[in-house]
Amino acid sequence: MNRRLVLPLVVFLVGAVALAAAAFITFAPQRSGQSGTASVGGPFSLTTQAGQKLTDADLRGAPFLVFFGFTHCPDICPTKLFEISEALRAAGPKGEKLKALFVSVDPARDTPEVLKSYLGSFDPRIIGLTGDQAAVDATVRAYRAYAKKVPLKDGDYTMDHTALVYLMDKRGGFVGAFNIERPPAEAAAEWLRHL
Repeated sequence: MNRRLVLPLVVFLVGAVALAAAAFITFAPQRSGQSGTASVGGPFSLTTQAGQKLTDADLRGAPFLVFFGFTHCPDICPTKLFEISEALRAAGPKGEKLKALFVSVDPARDTPEVLKSYLGSFDPRIIGLTGDQAAVDATVRAYRAYAKKVPLKDGDYTMDHTALVYLMDKRGGFVGAFNIERPPAEAAAEWLRHL
């Protein structure tokens, strides 16, 4: 085998194994109890872009989406938020109870005021959430998400984070990863099925 091909092949295989392991860890069923559902989600208490406390219990009664991101995100976050806004618009009047959570993984920069300004371009049913680092970290762990601060050369930083959109049922239970990249009407129809 050509030696120049060995290193890229090894790097690719290691990456594929790491991705498979991350997917298994994220969506593996709980080992304890009788439930066969994945242990994703759970109690949280964060602050909205309006400066009000929001907990998981406040969302009971309608299915909701959860997306982790940050306002300095150059591409993935605004794209996902736009797609979520389009699905909410496509849901029409039937979707008035639907909500989506945009949980900031960068609470040092993403204050309620910053989130309010940032989310002003998207559907008002998208709720921005932030809090102290411990509360955000606990929420990231509860959803089996990933977030890591990545220093940049100029002394600034960016955030590496899970780009998955989570669909939660009206009791706050994890339904699955939500494909938001399809036509808005299809995404809305699936979301509305869980009302």
